[in-house]
Amino acid sequence: MRRAGLVVARALDAVVAAVRPGVTTRELDAVAAAAIAEAGAQPSFLGYGADEDRPGFPGVVCLSVDDEVVHGIPGARVLAEGDLLSVDCGAIVDGWHGDAAVSVVVGDGPPSAEVAGLLEATRTAMWHGLAALREGGRVGDVAAAVERVVGDGPYGIVEDYVGHGIGTEMHQAPDVPHSRPRGPLAGLRGRGPRLVAGTVLAVEPMLTLGDPDTHELDDGWTAVTDDGRWACHWEHTVAITPTGLWVLTAHDGGEAELTALGAPYGPLD
Repeated sequence: MRRAGLVVARALDAVVAAVRPGVTTRELDAVAAAAIAEAGAQPSFLGYGADEDRPGFPGVVCLSVDDEVVHGIPGARVLAEGDLLSVDCGAIVDGWHGDAAVSVVVGDGPPSAEVAGLLEATRTAMWHGLAALREGGRVGDVAAAVERVVGDGPYGIVEDYVGHGIGTEMHQAPDVPHSRPRGPLAGLRGRGPRLVAGTVLAVEPMLTLGDPDTHELDDGWTAVTDDGRWACHWEHTVAITPTGLWVLTAHDGGEAELTALGAPYGPLD
């Protein structure tokens, strides 16, 4: 899974390097496809979810722009200066998956303070969610950490889409919510399945500038915010090892970020 994670990391690097005004999301998808193929891996997303009612996902990566929260389909859309682009990528090596996402602002100009704040808040929430994991802890610790970082600020935490277990399939149990239950389930706040060494999870908070409610477009994949405000998505795949945490989709294994947050770094290599 570390090998798959590094393929994902390099593919995301290649896509981000190709982002510029005037490029289409289809062209960026081709960049990701080439990077994954060059590594001798297979894309996790292409054809994912195919059933009798609909074809599988038609791209190698999900490319979500502005008010698109997640699962944006690559196509003819031309990116413009100042767009907010989230890139979600998965790859398979010897039957094992890696999954990660980054968000960037298109172009060389500085983003607005509002968008810059959203980017930083989402990235920070992801790392705090990762750092909250530990052997003997619970899945709900991620949601508690994300909520603590986001606080009562201007951002919404998307509840319609959650993180997940990952291994020989891209989506496995358990679900990893990024916000804690409300209403009659409030008694379960900060709970969830107990974590053991060997657990591998994808932690992927999605924050919005406005209301976090979403709906799916007629394409059957792209999720957008109900109010049209912009959204941001960051994700890493992390393993809980006997000695700490190993972020499989980060080039350095997450050592710098985890150490800064006081979380144990536990690589197996």
